[in-house]
Amino acid sequence: MAAFDPPFDPGISCLFAGNAFRAPGSGESFAVIDPASLETVGQAARCDASDVAAVVAEANAAQKAWKRLDAKSRAALLHRLADSIEQGDFHDVALLMVREMGKPYPEATGELANCAGIFRYYAEMARDEAGKVAGTTQAGSFQHSRYEPYGVSVHIMPFNFPILLMCWTVAASLAAGNACIVKPAEATTLCTLKFMEHFRVLAPGLVSCLPGGAETAQALIASKGTHAVAFTGSVAAGRKVADACAERMKPCFIEAGGSDPMIISAHAPLDVAVPGAATAAFHLSGQICTSAERFYVHEAVHDAFVARFAEAAKQLRIGPGLGKSEIGPLVSAAARDKVIRLVDAAVAAGATAVCGGRVPPAFNTGWFYEPTVLTGVTPEMPIMQEEIFGPVAAVCRVASFEEALERANASDFGLGASVFTTSLAEAMKAAETLEAGMVWVNNPLIDNDALPFGGWKMSGLGRELGRQGLDAFRQSKMVIIDAEPAVQDWWYPYPDDWFYDGAGRRFDPAEE
Repeated sequence: MAAFDPPFDPGISCLFAGNAFRAPGSGESFAVIDPASLETVGQAARCDASDVAAVVAEANAAQKAWKRLDAKSRAALLHRLADSIEQGDFHDVALLMVREMGKPYPEATGELANCAGIFRYYAEMARDEAGKVAGTTQAGSFQHSRYEPYGVSVHIMPFNFPILLMCWTVAASLAAGNACIVKPAEATTLCTLKFMEHFRVLAPGLVSCLPGGAETAQALIASKGTHAVAFTGSVAAGRKVADACAERMKPCFIEAGGSDPMIISAHAPLDVAVPGAATAAFHLSGQICTSAERFYVHEAVHDAFVARFAEAAKQLRIGPGLGKSEIGPLVSAAARDKVIRLVDAAVAAGATAVCGGRVPPAFNTGWFYEPTVLTGVTPEMPIMQEEIFGPVAAVCRVASFEEALERANASDFGLGASVFTTSLAEAMKAAETLEAGMVWVNNPLIDNDALPFGGWKMSGLGRELGRQGLDAFRQSKMVIIDAEPAVQDWWYPYPDDWFYDGAGRRFDPAEE
């Protein structure tokens, strides 16, 4: 693999390894398309088995030195990495992100602004959480557990938050002592590669980026030189990753999306609930794993909420991410086709599109779709059973808070769930009852570096963030040390009087 000089050029297909941009061994590439204009943004490499083998070998070599580094020195380097991110200019990475997947520019820069903190958090977490000393089971014995890295972790990333979600798992893995290989989403390869320049503060080979499709991911998972996998994406792809890892007894973290419910209680503060619901449903054009998709609205406030919710949706500006817009395009034609299919099927089955439900006439180039509010939906409609991943809110009228909770839980998914209410009793009941890995009351979509992020049911396995996010990338080892060697009384050979005496009883040493 030939290296070439920085800065990164989106027009030249490459991978990032050994702290350098290199040409892929296969020479194969694909065009990255702007979903707003359908223009070509750049070229992305399709890395093959030879690229995987070379990068995995480099990662293992780098990891051997990294795992031996003391925790204080490792933390210092992660803080230097955070400094690089904070002091860098977000514009170039943000611009590529907008042009690759359509995210509005303020959201792209906002994503990048949240990346440095996770490296600082795990730098210190790993220093503080290194093991446990247990009460001894035998006098004179020092008995404890310690954590050690797996080796090389693989990070298979989604398109919607390509940099932030990568940082969540890469920061934890590096802090645990692993080397990391990132397989970016095809749609956001270029911004991910550009961001890799920050990792040059670390040793060459410690963080690499291998672009490509499913074949590249499969080769990374299958490699004997990789030892843990973090995946974020669809349920279908997540199952395949989990199966492949299980076959090799390779630990994996799977975040597989959801169809999150939002409950609007009879006690909901509509002045807060309406803009909160609009953000939860339509942020990033609904392409967030924790987007609110299924709405259960109490009949006492249903009509007022729907009217104001639809009006809020109509006020959202549609357009390319580099313009003044909240609603950018969907990432691909296939993504929009799925949204169209689900909405059209719901309307055909009796639902009503209060607003939206169509491709915006002013933006018929690119993969745009209007923010849509549906009413009259019923549980059997596919739109209430599948992950929409688009700017659509399906609203169902309910007669009680208990009915809302029951319907919210009647799903194969269990990532997040939101509630708007001013009743403390309802808030507490929701927190206890909702079958989801995360519950938000009056403030949806919030996360916290120190708290675990992940889902129940089909929404995934394992957790990101918090202590659990660090533990996902390290394995425990029990250690027993006797500083003064001594023969133990239970070691071989056993005394003769310990054996069965033939008279129907076994000698009991406690009787002596």
